[in-house]
Amino acid sequence: MWKMNLFGLFVVAVQIHSVTPVVHTLKYFTTSSSHIPNLPAYLLVGYVDDVQIVRYDSKSRKYEAKQDWMNKITADDPHYWERSTEISIGNEQRDKVSIEIVKDRFNQTGGVHMIQWMNGCEWDDETDEVDGWEHLSYDGEDFISLELSTLRWIAVKPQAVVTKHKWDQQDAWNQYKKYYYTEICPSYLKKYVSYGRDFLMRTELPVVSLLQKTPSSPITCHASGFYPAASALFWRKDGEELHEDVEMGELLPNHDGTFQTTAHLKAELPADAEGRYECVFQLSGVKDDLVTKLDRRSILSNKEEEATKMTLAVVVPLALLALLAPLLVLLVKRHKSPPANYAPASAVADTELTSEPASKSVSEPDAEPANESVPEDDSEPGSS
Repeated sequence: MWKMNLFGLFVVAVQIHSVTPVVHTLKYFTTSSSHIPNLPAYLLVGYVDDVQIVRYDSKSRKYEAKQDWMNKITADDPHYWERSTEISIGNEQRDKVSIEIVKDRFNQTGGVHMIQWMNGCEWDDETDEVDGWEHLSYDGEDFISLELSTLRWIAVKPQAVVTKHKWDQQDAWNQYKKYYYTEICPSYLKKYVSYGRDFLMRTELPVVSLLQKTPSSPITCHASGFYPAASALFWRKDGEELHEDVEMGELLPNHDGTFQTTAHLKAELPADAEGRYECVFQLSGVKDDLVTKLDRRSILSNKEEEATKMTLAVVVPLALLALLAPLLVLLVKRHKSPPANYAPASAVADTELTSEPASKSVSEPDAEPANESVPEDDSEPGSS
């Protein structure tokens, strides 16, 4: 059974020591799924510089802004959100058929399955260089992707070869993709950056803590609450960066739009370690490093945290039970039979991975064509 990390599918961020602030990115992630509890059958999210800006899902049936400054687009395009919603509804129906097509390629008849389209572009605001990408994965594994430099499709799985041959032959469509990823997508990226410049170009330093579960566990340097995502966290010994005996954690989002990350020091420390080891955090746009020297007295243990969790695990349920008991009694007395079953409406898509598309497939209005859609005009980017 394949494993799934939804956040890993939606947000891809890399920590680098060269934390320059000049490269901006626009990324779209579309996930179409079948038989996954608590997950919409169709979900689209868009990001600028790893900040979510738009979302659509099959439950809300509404394409909406996730940042207030994105609503500035209606000044130029009053019907932007309504049109985006209509297009996304069409793409949702198309991808239902696409999943069935790929399942048939793999001789699958049921079970949990997912198709993810990932596309976008980047723009260097100093050199004005641009680049773009488009990938399709199935059940968490690469399936097919576009090689922009040659305008050829790369079939990663044998089951994708049929699609590759068909798409390679669509010269006009592939030429449009080149134009889209080098002209249209960057133009919208520049527009979005201008809308949210104050938010996107801000800097927030993190709170850095040293953590250790037990005296024999690795010492974790944890930085949380920083922005932007472009950052570096590492350990130094005697002024030299450590590469061995250090394990890097993931870059993760916080609920307030900032980020957090960790670096685990796994080395066996000498007696004089406190004067020789330090954790260093670097943030894009900030000249000075944030240095936290190793001090055993400042290392936080999880003993107190575990004790608190144990107390809450016992006290909170008892308190809630005491508060809810009268209500439960009342509900039992007034119990009624459950409502009739609800039967949702069904719809059939008219495009899929191997048929000639009948309509555009985009995440935003009149935008980039997805799968085999043929573009009708030059407009803004969207997910394939």
